[in-house]
Amino acid sequence: MLLEVLTPERKLYAGEVYGVQLPGIDGSFEILDKHAPLIAALGNGKMKVLKDKNHSEFYTISGGFVEVLRNKATVLVEGAVAVEK
Repeated sequence: MLLEVLTPERKLYAGEVYGVQLPGIDGSFEILDKHAPLIAALGNGKMKVLKDKNHSEFYTISGGFVEVLRNKATVLVEGAVAVEK
């Protein structure tokens, strides 16, 4: 699926991924390939981008929304910072 992560300043991430784990306002959740359409509010916390089944990238995000439609997840956040391993 295609993932785009956008902040007010720039596009932080764009590319094909296996899935993404996000901090929802009521707890974390995961979106995988071919997920049903969805709009959800996000809280502050860690976002895990699953590039494939063995490789991941981590970001700390602060509030926003995610929209899933036609196998594309668009994450709109107020701020995000990549976390080094």
